[in-house]
Amino acid sequence: MCEDLAGADSLHIADYAVFVLMLLVSATIGLYYAWIRRSQQNTQEFLTGGRKLTALPVSLSLTASDLSSIILISIPVEVYRYGAIIGYACFGYFLAQVFTCEIFLPVFYRLPITSTFQYLELRYNKVTRLLVTFLAIIRALLLSGLAIYAPALALNQVTGWNLWVVIVVTGMVCTAYCALGGMKAVVWTDVFQVGIMLAGLLCVISKCLFLEGGVSILSNSQQGGRLNFLDFDLNPLRRHTFWTISIGGTLGWTMTSGTSQTQVQRYNSCKSITHARIAVFISVVSYSLFLGSAVFSGLCLYSFYKDCDPWTAGKISFSDQLLPYLVMDILKSYPGLPGLFLAAVYSGTLSTVSSIINTLAAVTLEDLIKPNVTLTDRQLFHISRALSCGIGGLCVSMAGLASLMGLLAQARIIMGGVSGSPMFGLFVLGILCPFANSTGGLFGLAFGFAASLFVSLGSMLSYADPEMTRPLSLSTQGCNFTIPGSLNWTTDLPTQMNSFTMAQVQDGATHLLTRNWHSPSYLYFSVIGFITTVIVGVIVSLYTGGLKQKVAPSLMLMKEDMLSYHLFKLIKCKVSAVA
Repeated sequence: MCEDLAGADSLHIADYAVFVLMLLVSATIGLYYAWIRRSQQNTQEFLTGGRKLTALPVSLSLTASDLSSIILISIPVEVYRYGAIIGYACFGYFLAQVFTCEIFLPVFYRLPITSTFQYLELRYNKVTRLLVTFLAIIRALLLSGLAIYAPALALNQVTGWNLWVVIVVTGMVCTAYCALGGMKAVVWTDVFQVGIMLAGLLCVISKCLFLEGGVSILSNSQQGGRLNFLDFDLNPLRRHTFWTISIGGTLGWTMTSGTSQTQVQRYNSCKSITHARIAVFISVVSYSLFLGSAVFSGLCLYSFYKDCDPWTAGKISFSDQLLPYLVMDILKSYPGLPGLFLAAVYSGTLSTVSSIINTLAAVTLEDLIKPNVTLTDRQLFHISRALSCGIGGLCVSMAGLASLMGLLAQARIIMGGVSGSPMFGLFVLGILCPFANSTGGLFGLAFGFAASLFVSLGSMLSYADPEMTRPLSLSTQGCNFTIPGSLNWTTDLPTQMNSFTMAQVQDGATHLLTRNWHSPSYLYFSVIGFITTVIVGVIVSLYTGGLKQKVAPSLMLMKEDMLSYHLFKLIKCKVSAVA
């Protein structure tokens, strides 16, 4: 094991053919929808599919937008380094979809809006809408840069593919089918790419099962401490336990599924609210299948390299290259299969970036252009296409910046946790609290932003206590080569999930200041920001006369919107009839 596999020479022409075929099919879907709808395209058709889509394709598109190549590569590595407890994320995802269907979906589907930020102006005021819109655009662009660059870099160092050619091609393909086919092209391309992603993971799992055996993989994982599901520690400083993943994960997924423009735009494209709800619940099944496959891939990764860790041994530069390295190790003698996995990784990239392009085109048009300029629908449609092209170019540019500025990835982590949870708190206040006003909302947003920023920066500057992160040991004792200067083959790895910790050990000591700060689990960052936003928003709204304002019922959650209310009524009627 641990052979030197890097380089394009490890790839067969069939691998290139599979990869290119995936790109061609993705682009062709965009061309197809541009052609068949050429005489009836308008902005609503382009951005929401004319609200004519059915549950199944939308559910798979919801799954694809939740997945990315970052998750596809990093979840197996997470299991490899920290254990399979991350699998509890399925539980959080299920609860999040229940909350989405009960609270957020009925309100957003009822309103004639394309952008979720239109709701903020209807519920609060224009200033709130514009502020949140700019925060969301910056956050999405930072994510797009990392989503393109990170997997490209991981695969470049394993396969030898030219980094910038792949980045530019990725951007061009995404931009092409988004600009040509709109929402319908994005949804149906997501369906195709979900199939490719699942096939890529399954081919890795199947080969590992053939080589190692299912019982052997589970036995090795148990002996290595990777089956660490029985961790119910309540300590909020612990990185991953049942509670941190269940509580933090549920809020994080609810934030994404319930109020993010990417998700709302998809379920609002369904032909009815029933189809939208079915799509959301089907996405639970498909996402759980993916997460389960990714977790098991991590167990396969550990079972295969338990005695010779390629990362510690210096065969790869960083941990995210582990799964591509395994693919090239076990599948290189099967022409086409390494290409299928690489296509799966880039399908994740395409689905993420196409979602961002389509989302930002909708947000820019609805929140920044239409309120300020009077144009015909045909003109708006052409502007939508032009926006898709421009945003696609911006995404590629952000990937370029990600390569030059290590702090960009750091900024993306901060923006994701810092801006996401306060914005979510703003929506929750608007939908559930009739007394919440614009003053309370803005104060809540500001304080929530500050609280999230404080804990995020504190985490990045803090000393990473191994007792809280609990990385699992990896070994190179079974490697059949030597590295000059190496004295100890069994090495404990860095204790943080990401590589952006700024307080590193220097000259054998860390700064006293960083040791005095104990950061909560990163999954609680969004919880802190959300709770701060809601508490401050409620207090300020009550103090500034929120009880005196009147809010349109259509902007609030009504009991008749909830499935649980109708279920309760049905049960009550049945009980009364029996009595």
